[in-house]
Amino acid sequence: MSAQAVVGGVDEEAAARRREQRGWYWYDWANSVYSTSVLTVFLGPYLTSVAKAAADPDGFVHPLGIPVRAGSFFAYSVSASLLLAVLAMPVAGALADRTGRKKPLLGGCAYTGAAATAGMFFLGGDRYLLGGALLIIANVCFVVSMMLYNSFLPQIAEPDERDAVSSRGWAFGYAAGGLVLVVDLALYAGHDSFGVSEGTAVRICLASAGLWWGAFSLIPLRRLRDRRGAGSSAREEPGAALGQGRRQLRETLRDMRRHPLTLAFLLAYLVYNDGVQTVISQASIYGSEELGLDQTTLIIAVLLVQVLAAAGALAMGRMARRYGAHRTILGSLVAWTVTLAAGFFLPAKAPVWFFALAAAIGLVLGGSQALSRSLFSHLVPRGKEAEYFSAYELSDRGVSWLGPLVFGVAYQLTGSYRDAIVSLVVFFAVGFVLLARVPVRRAIAAAGNPVPDRI
Repeated sequence: MSAQAVVGGVDEEAAARRREQRGWYWYDWANSVYSTSVLTVFLGPYLTSVAKAAADPDGFVHPLGIPVRAGSFFAYSVSASLLLAVLAMPVAGALADRTGRKKPLLGGCAYTGAAATAGMFFLGGDRYLLGGALLIIANVCFVVSMMLYNSFLPQIAEPDERDAVSSRGWAFGYAAGGLVLVVDLALYAGHDSFGVSEGTAVRICLASAGLWWGAFSLIPLRRLRDRRGAGSSAREEPGAALGQGRRQLRETLRDMRRHPLTLAFLLAYLVYNDGVQTVISQASIYGSEELGLDQTTLIIAVLLVQVLAAAGALAMGRMARRYGAHRTILGSLVAWTVTLAAGFFLPAKAPVWFFALAAAIGLVLGGSQALSRSLFSHLVPRGKEAEYFSAYELSDRGVSWLGPLVFGVAYQLTGSYRDAIVSLVVFFAVGFVLLARVPVRRAIAAAGNPVPDRI
C-alpha cells in the first residue's frame, strides 16, 4: 500500500470522526434545555406552588399516605427519580455494550423523556402527583440517556482530543440553555401582552423544553454510529441481552475491582458531584423561598450561569491543556467551596448579590463537569465504555439523590433553606481531598490506555 493511500485513509478516518463529534455535540444542545429550563428554573418553584395548593392546613401533602411538607416535595421527587435511575443505568449500560446498539437505546430514552417533559403542560391546579410522576419519568430518561451519550466519547475522540471535545459539548449545551432561557424570559415577563396567565406561561416553557429535546435529538441519532465491542454479538436480541443484564453487571463490578484507581476517581467524583447536582436542582428553590427573589430574577440569574458556563467550559478546557485536567478540576473545587460558603450569607431580596453568586457558579460549573467527563474517559478499558459510563452516571446523577434528600430533610426539620445549603460545602471539600489522592497517570496506564503528555 502506498504512503499516499495510507495518508488518504487517515484523513478520511479523521474526517468521519469529526463528523461524529459534531453530531455528538447536538445531544448536549438538545437535552440541556430540560436541565436548565425545567430542573433549574421553572419546575421547582412551580411544582412547589402546586403542592402548596394541595396541602392541608398544616402545610403537608400526603403522597401514598406519607406526610410530606409541601416545600420538600420537589426535592424528594428529584431524589426518587435518581434512585430509580440507579436501578436502570447498569442494565442499560450492559445492554448497550452487549448488543452494540447504543443509538436505539439513546433514542428511546430521549423521546420518552421528551414526551414526559412536554406533558408538563397539563400540570396545574393541585395536580402535584402528576407533576411528581412526570418529573420522575423525565429525569430517569435524562440520566440514562446521558450515560449512553457520554459512553460515545472515548469512541469518537482520540485521547489527546477528549478534553477539547468534551468541553465543546458542554459549551454547546450551555449555549442552547441560554438561548431558550432568553425566549422563556420574554414569554414569562411579558405574559400579559401575550394574553396568557403567569401559570400558563410557565407550563408553555416546561412543555417547549420537551419539544426542543425531541426535535434536536434527531441530529445525533443520524450522525452517531453503533460499534460492536468485544463482548457484543450481532445476532443477540435485546431481550436476551436484557435477561443477562444482572449477570453482566456483576461481571462489570468484578472487572472494576481490578482497576482500583478508576474506582478511587469515581468515589471522589461521587462526592463532589453530589454537591454540584444539588446546587443545579435546588438553586431556584433557595432563591425564591429563602431569598424572596421573583421568577424573573431567577431566570436572569440562570441565564447568566448559562452564558458564563459556556465560556468557562472553553476556558477551563484551555487551562487543562496547559496545567492538566486533574489540577484544573482541583482548582475548580476550591472555587466551588468558596462560592457556596459565600452563598450561605447572601442577604434576602438582594438580586445583585445573587447575580454575583450566579456568575461565580457559572465560571466553574461547565469546566468542572466537562473535564471530569473527559478525565474519566481515559480510565475506561476499551470495549467497555457503556458499562463503565453507567458506573460514572451512578456517580454523576444516580447517587446524587443524597444531596437533594439531605436538602429536603434539612428543610423538613428546620424550615430553613440556609441550613440545607450550608451542608454542600462538605461535599466539595471532601471531594477535593479524595481527588487529590488519585494518581491519574498510573490509573490511565492501569486501564490499558495511552497516557497523554499532559493530564
